[in-house]
Amino acid sequence: MSRLPTVAIVGRPNVGKSTLFNRLVGKKLALVDDRPGVTRDRREGDAHLLGLDFRIIDTAGYEDEDPNTLPGRMRQQTQAAVDAADVALFVIDSRAGIVPLDEEIARWLRGSDTPIVLLANKAEGRAGDGGFYEAMALGFGDPVAFSAEHGEGIVELFEALLPHLDPLQPEPEEPYDLESPDAPLKLAIVGRPNAGKSTLVNRMLGEDRMITGPEAGITRDSIAIDWMWEGPDGPRQVRLIDTAGMRKRAKVQDKLEKLSVADALHAVDFAEVVVLLLDATLGLEAQDLRIADRVLEEGRALVIALNKWDVAENASSLFNGVKKALDEGLAQVKGVPLLAVSAATGKGIDQLIAAAFETREAWSRRVGTGELNRWFERAIEANPPPAPGGKRIKLRYLTQAKTRPPGFVLFGTRVDELPMSYQRYLINGIRRELGFGAVPVRLMLRAPKNPFGK
Repeated sequence: MSRLPTVAIVGRPNVGKSTLFNRLVGKKLALVDDRPGVTRDRREGDAHLLGLDFRIIDTAGYEDEDPNTLPGRMRQQTQAAVDAADVALFVIDSRAGIVPLDEEIARWLRGSDTPIVLLANKAEGRAGDGGFYEAMALGFGDPVAFSAEHGEGIVELFEALLPHLDPLQPEPEEPYDLESPDAPLKLAIVGRPNAGKSTLVNRMLGEDRMITGPEAGITRDSIAIDWMWEGPDGPRQVRLIDTAGMRKRAKVQDKLEKLSVADALHAVDFAEVVVLLLDATLGLEAQDLRIADRVLEEGRALVIALNKWDVAENASSLFNGVKKALDEGLAQVKGVPLLAVSAATGKGIDQLIAAAFETREAWSRRVGTGELNRWFERAIEANPPPAPGGKRIKLRYLTQAKTRPPGFVLFGTRVDELPMSYQRYLINGIRRELGFGAVPVRLMLRAPKNPFGK
């Protein structure tokens, strides 16, 4: 997998960094709000600008705070992003003009080895002229006049980035077959606030990539990170997606938290396998079951991990109690993989990733029509369909229409009267006997058209 050159966006809060990020990736990935400090973690996306391909990194607003505070930890993430980037975009608000914090950021960037492109955002109209000319005194040459909101200045930005990024452009690659077992695993990690999702991601990566701390709800954006897992059969690619904690809907009042939860749900839609992280010190709660139910409704494969296992009390009885509660609470899919992990020590992480790959394999499985119908004949012979009102329901054959999640079409007469209990009997048999395990399975019913129906 060829490495794309990276461009980091840096600047004080509320100068339009996330709007610029969304403009360059071509979709609204980063959360945007009028209040400052919305972005906390580094968010990455693939950008394409007039033939230039690069990885763009949106960072938190640079603030002069104690490193032990949340803003201080955010600043450390910004510094790490700039140090690792091939070029940095220093964004100022041309309407507000240069303020002391801009000058402080400029002093820091002048000491960096990373090439800097100065971008004067919000430069549409005449209101930004003053700030544009003031920016020339920062020591980075002429700024690029830009409007992230309206897309003005694209060509000028391209010309400023070209000398830095053109020599680093990767050779074109053959596109992945998304259903290939070798394709990167899209793995989202979800759960309630403070379950340890960001700590788990950091442990997997072996670096402090995500901001963590005792404060609940630190993560706001869903952050996707490419990672190479060293599995027993060799390295395998994983796209990790860390998400905001999901509280009970009635407790979510703040607009930003609503946006964060919506972003987390969008990440579930994007993923192939979803890890629901539970806090072993709190056990299983109703909100955990709601999240699991939502994941299964969306047709994603689900793995459940009990985190903080290193500090859990009565571990064996806790594990068995959670397993029993899951079988009762997720009656539609019994046997969802449950693993014990510790983000603090790294225990169980390899087993968790291995289980996620196995679950994706089942989620992507396709059964031949012959094998499927031999099983189907045995199933209806062992338990024939009912005859409501004395009229027999005749089931003719079964075919697999899709994978990811597996979907089957059942053809027969009077199938609209087939009880849900019998449909569940067939779905459970498909899972148990045809190698689909505990993944969501869809069953659609089709009756042949009656030529004399009219």
